[in-house]
Amino acid sequence: MDFFANFLDILWWSLWITIWVMFIFLMIRFVIDAWRDDEIGTGAKVGWTLLLILLPALGALIYLLARGRGMAERDMAAARDYRAAEVEYTRSLAYDDADIDVLTRQPATEISRAKALLDSGAITPEEYAQLKARALA
Repeated sequence: MDFFANFLDILWWSLWITIWVMFIFLMIRFVIDAWRDDEIGTGAKVGWTLLLILLPALGALIYLLARGRGMAERDMAAARDYRAAEVEYTRSLAYDDADIDVLTRQPATEISRAKALLDSGAITPEEYAQLKARALA
């Protein structure tokens, strides 16, 4: 019986430690969200921070009720901005400026490239005609 009592005590304390760690992370998350919001002033940000520090449980509940929906919207907007920046950065690494024109399929650019290849002797007139037809299609 002693083993099970000690084991249950360990489980009980593990549960409480987990709850406290999650609560601390939530409090940090709420403070970060308050400070990254551009719609409220510095006074309101300081007020939210003090409320969350001085009355943590009540402050967290009030914060969730008052600003929970806005918190989710700010998260989604930040995720969209991050994704757009990531795509733009990846595109800038993968293609140089000339290749971006090919991606947008501008026929004049493709024809001028094909003409430059023809003039340099890299392709035959028949291949040039094929490239030109494909660009205009």
